[in-house]
Amino acid sequence: MITYRNSISLEAYNELRTSVGWTTINPKRAEKGLQNSICFVAYDADTAVGLARLITDGGYVSAIYDVIVNPSHQKQGIGKALMNKVLEYIMSDLEVDENQMICLFAAKGKEDFYKKFGFLERPNEAVGAGMTQWVKKV
Repeated sequence: MITYRNSISLEAYNELRTSVGWTTINPKRAEKGLQNSICFVAYDADTAVGLARLITDGGYVSAIYDVIVNPSHQKQGIGKALMNKVLEYIMSDLEVDENQMICLFAAKGKEDFYKKFGFLERPNEAVGAGMTQWVKKV
């Protein structure tokens, strides 16, 4: 049975990242990132099998990152449940007639998953492409 919590260990976080082929994050940086995020974590017994992180300014902008479901638990509705939990959290903070911009970067090939939640691909007629850059001090 899958349960949901709002915390995850650094080790479990990096294990989830590795399970989908993503790089691990330095523990110092991962700890800071997790402390400054609202985490939604799916557990199978005591094993973290899914995660979605929400980063927000507390006002009108939020970003969803690291939507991950371990391949051994994909196609079971966990990703959908995590996204619904994040979106419900955001909506619970809004008053009538207030709005909030939610940003996310979809992993390549996962765009259709996010379209089901109302997200639009960029670029489009109204906005340019999203952009990212990883930097590393050497």
